[in-house]
Amino acid sequence: MAERLAAAATLRAAASSGPLPAGRRAGPSSSAFFRSSSSSSPALRLVSLRAASSRPSQKAKSVGRGRSVRCMAAASDAAQLKAAREDIRELLNTTHCHPILVRLGWHDSGTYDKNINDWPERGGANGSLRFDVELKHGANAGLVNALKLMQPIKDKYPSITYADLFQLASATAIEEAGGPKIPMKYGRVDVTGPEQCPPEGKLPDAGPSAPADHLRLVFYRMGLDDKEIVALSGAHTLGRSRPERSGWGKPETKYTKNGPGAPGGQSWTAEWLKFDNSYFKEIKEKGDQDLLVLPTDAALFEDPTFKVYAEKYAADEEAFFKDYAEAHAKLSSLGAKFDPAEGFSLDD
Repeated sequence: MAERLAAAATLRAAASSGPLPAGRRAGPSSSAFFRSSSSSSPALRLVSLRAASSRPSQKAKSVGRGRSVRCMAAASDAAQLKAAREDIRELLNTTHCHPILVRLGWHDSGTYDKNINDWPERGGANGSLRFDVELKHGANAGLVNALKLMQPIKDKYPSITYADLFQLASATAIEEAGGPKIPMKYGRVDVTGPEQCPPEGKLPDAGPSAPADHLRLVFYRMGLDDKEIVALSGAHTLGRSRPERSGWGKPETKYTKNGPGAPGGQSWTAEWLKFDNSYFKEIKEKGDQDLLVLPTDAALFEDPTFKVYAEKYAADEEAFFKDYAEAHAKLSSLGAKFDPAEGFSLDD
């Protein structure tokens, strides 16, 4: 199966990418719903050194130094995806970057608009987030660090697309944090230039005046329903919000002052690198001032329809894991163009 799929992955397209910006501050209206995280400079150096010794002769050019980027215009190579998954697991074990990799995958796919038929105008999981124009969107503040973590792996495995790599990293991070196995499929095609990036304003805001209505406006546009909105919100069990990026959260708390990774920020849960249902328990109880509750979080127990699912997930972790895995897999495919058209699994 892998050999047949690899044969389809022979077309490539050249693309260019501007330099990655330095970390930047997002305005108060920037999204914190897709959480913020960061990775330390030593971790980035570790990744670069590990990948440098095994890069093939025909490698993708580095994103972040203003050089041209060679990207796939057909299906990724299944064998290389499997090898990249092992490298991502090692990266997670050494840098504890689970939250920011989840956020990377979500932000690449979360721009999808079901009302637009044409690809790539419809947005979604197409690798466009690697381009500077989209990376500068306020909701993407800090994701430059995720790109830096992923680029050595992309260099090492040039026959996989950025779109697949971002989603592979996101799903692997959930699984390695103790979450459910995500039923992923691969073969996403990359956009080829920054002119194909979606406009800003597609991702959720953390503090709208009508949080429940806002969540529905954004996620219904993606083709997701109320159950999926609540299930996906549960991924806030991982990570921290940093006020210098999102405008939300404390500079540090007793749970974040010592890291791991770069210290600081405010987490939704005490064990913010463990994927479980504690997010729903903490939001329901609201008993710990060191834990973050955004307006969009509180809405899950205030809106009558959302509350049915939030109560269920607070009481039943198995039910949460099941619904989350299905919703994550759906989110990861939004707007994507697959080659082969039906995609393929790494576990076949």
